[in-house]
Amino acid sequence: MSLVETMPETARFRALGPKQFDDIAQRYGLTEEIRRAVRLTSLVLPFRVNEYVLSHLIDWDRIPDDPMFQMVFPQRGMLAAEDLRRLEELSESPADGRALRTAIQGIRGRLNPHPSGQKKFNVPTLGGAELPGMQHKYLETTLYFPSQGQSCHSYCTYCFRWAQFVGDVDLRFAAQTPELLINYLGRHPEVTDVLVTGGDPMVMSTERLRSHIEPLLSVPTVRNIRIGTKSVAYWPYRYVTDSDSDDLLRLFQRVVAAGRNLAFMAHFSHPREIQTDIARQALSRIRSTGALVYCQAPLIARVNDDPAVWSELWRAELAAGAVPYFMFVERDTGPYDYFKVPLARAVEIFQGAYRTLPGLARTVRGPVMSATPGKVMVDGVMETPQGRFFQMRLLQARDPRLVGRPFRAQFDEDAAWLDELKLDDSTPRDLMAAITGSVWPDGAEDGESIPDPS
Repeated sequence: MSLVETMPETARFRALGPKQFDDIAQRYGLTEEIRRAVRLTSLVLPFRVNEYVLSHLIDWDRIPDDPMFQMVFPQRGMLAAEDLRRLEELSESPADGRALRTAIQGIRGRLNPHPSGQKKFNVPTLGGAELPGMQHKYLETTLYFPSQGQSCHSYCTYCFRWAQFVGDVDLRFAAQTPELLINYLGRHPEVTDVLVTGGDPMVMSTERLRSHIEPLLSVPTVRNIRIGTKSVAYWPYRYVTDSDSDDLLRLFQRVVAAGRNLAFMAHFSHPREIQTDIARQALSRIRSTGALVYCQAPLIARVNDDPAVWSELWRAELAAGAVPYFMFVERDTGPYDYFKVPLARAVEIFQGAYRTLPGLARTVRGPVMSATPGKVMVDGVMETPQGRFFQMRLLQARDPRLVGRPFRAQFDEDAAWLDELKLDDSTPRDLMAAITGSVWPDGAEDGESIPDPS
């Protein structure tokens, strides 16, 4: 494998995007066909990378099939051929700037920028006003999006939150300060968990992150603070040699010393991301603060759709002292058709990898869809006298009464998402209604806001 490991261990972060792409292409000898595809596709989908990803994670001898290259560089096939043709036509003429912007917005609108009802159902209210930069889908958990953390050290091409990064304020979740969050939590003591997410909160300086984290310690009902991040995979120096990395670890220690559980939700999509010395050192330093590390990622065609890859990944996570947590199903957004894996194949991949694991790694659950009604897990395929069925259950739900409830759907070898399945007629009416979206908790009809839990 040809990896160009040239970075010093005291490297400084520098984001590389479309403006630097020609230099990257020249350095690594990318073909003109690849260059054209990246330039056009990155007009619609976000593109960002950094030197660590380029030199430590991508195997340049396997381009374009290398999984890490597929993960961070936009590819031909992620957009419809007709859309690419139109973008190429408009981008060649400076006079068509307005038409190009209109075309880009139109394509983005067709890519389902906010899947699973994020804008429609998840935005909480306080005093009748919607709260920016927050989501409250599950009773005990609130998501919080600090505005300064709405980017990443590198962008995954499959990211279901791609709309956060394209510069359209109407598509973003972002909170400038935590005051509204703290007020909301004071009125909602049922919330025990706050997930600080993005983007990636770890792009913030420690001082900026502190301003969002420490106020949570004043809310006695908040017992678990989670941080969703890809930073250990894409910029592990954040925890080892960045100028404020020691201050960051002291912040983590402060949260733990305050009697709160600090859960570090690390996103590893491929074993290569956790196999570098600096990544393992970063995980060791994070764990030394008392934080717990949980690992999750989606199942992605062309990246990790192989049981052997997942087995290697989960074993590497366990060896690093982290907890394998979730294998997600790719959400129906962005370049979904390029990356999706049918549920039938997802079950085969999960079960094939799961069988190889030692007991301590069998904490992992999957394949799981974060769908509109909740987290739906596909437990397997049942053979019955009536035919084949997916056996499923809700691991989490908008309506807590539905958590853990099993149900089944008719087997479909091509279906890749919940709304492509036909539920079995034996499904109880309340479960059927919640899953199909005909009725939401407490009688809210489809299209209405979820009632205030208070």
